[in-house]
Amino acid sequence: MAEIRVPALGESVTEATIGKWFKKPGDAVAVDEPLVELETDKVTIEVPAPAAGVLADIAAKDGDTVAVGTLLGQIKEGVAPAAKAAPAATSPTPSQPQPAPPLQAAPAAKSADAPLAPSVRKLAAESGIDAASVAGTGKDGRVSKGDMLAAIERAAAQPTPVATPAAAVQVRAPTPTDDAAREERVRMTRLRQTIARRLKDAQNTSAMLTTFNEVDMSAIMGLRTQYRDLFEKKHGVKLGFMGFFVRACVQALQEIPSVNAEIDGADIVYKNYYHIGIAVGTQRGLVVPVVRDCDQKSLGEIEKAIADFGSRARDGTLKIEEMLGGTFTITNGGVYGSLMSTPILNAPQSGILGMHKIQERPMAVAGRVEVRQMMYLALSYDHRLVDGREAVTFLVRVKECLEDPARLVLDL
Repeated sequence: MAEIRVPALGESVTEATIGKWFKKPGDAVAVDEPLVELETDKVTIEVPAPAAGVLADIAAKDGDTVAVGTLLGQIKEGVAPAAKAAPAATSPTPSQPQPAPPLQAAPAAKSADAPLAPSVRKLAAESGIDAASVAGTGKDGRVSKGDMLAAIERAAAQPTPVATPAAAVQVRAPTPTDDAAREERVRMTRLRQTIARRLKDAQNTSAMLTTFNEVDMSAIMGLRTQYRDLFEKKHGVKLGFMGFFVRACVQALQEIPSVNAEIDGADIVYKNYYHIGIAVGTQRGLVVPVVRDCDQKSLGEIEKAIADFGSRARDGTLKIEEMLGGTFTITNGGVYGSLMSTPILNAPQSGILGMHKIQERPMAVAGRVEVRQMMYLALSYDHRLVDGREAVTFLVRVKECLEDPARLVLDL
């Protein structure tokens, strides 16, 4: 028998939920054929067959929560002659070593005076989990980054409580029998639970405010029309709007560094790098892959990265590390027809830019009324760190760069 076990899911992920099995007991399977889909807080992965044969049994059913190394099922090997001659049929083949289940090491006594590492303090501030309540496995019982990540994952696996004032608590009214028969109750996925928890935490912990402006997209649309074919021929990707917005935001972030910073306890951490998160809507929920070092990338490289992330986000093949470390986020509700919205911060970031639908509107230009391609922009920001003057200046700089794209080339 070849065992199917939960593989390593990433540095900060310790467990997953069984999404669905692609095979049932008795089905023939080929080596490396996808057998089961696992859902984590951030991505969905497929576990391949470690050997060819017949799926003998399934140890974990759809909807079960499983830890790294947990036995999912077994394959009865019966295709390759070498498999029949194998003496011990209960261990994986040499080419597929069995992942060892995580050992439960007894934590050492935690020193009350042990200082917390910066990474631990940062994770505690982001998640709201008190590091003092986490059992430390480091030297002298210190809480390590791994301990905090494991604690965060355990908290994410719990149902998200919704805090309501005592006076506002209401019991759900009984549903008439006819209506109850037409209802469908579906358990939230781990990704959806994590999205709900993080968005609510962002509202609870930050002093969030939104400022608006509008931008004339005529110049950008003219550039796209003029250079669309040449750009695609050279870079192998279509020239979209997002690349211009990323470049404009980087230029504005360099001028207003507080929007690219975050609060860590009593400290402000200014990021001298520009990792821009691009929000992507998928059937499973919203994910935010991060395009790193955007200040060092050309427009073509940014567009390639965005196209690749968008495709893999919809396929569910993004890696966890590709969604970590962002310093600022851009979200585009315009692709769904949104005219205006107030985006919620992607904690612990201090700013998020909302793009919207491009719409023809009559505008006064040099004393005359002209029809222009206009878009509303929204910047939500953490008012604890970013002042109103800085937020408005940031948005104005983005507007200036988009209405006069030469500024992006001349760094003005």
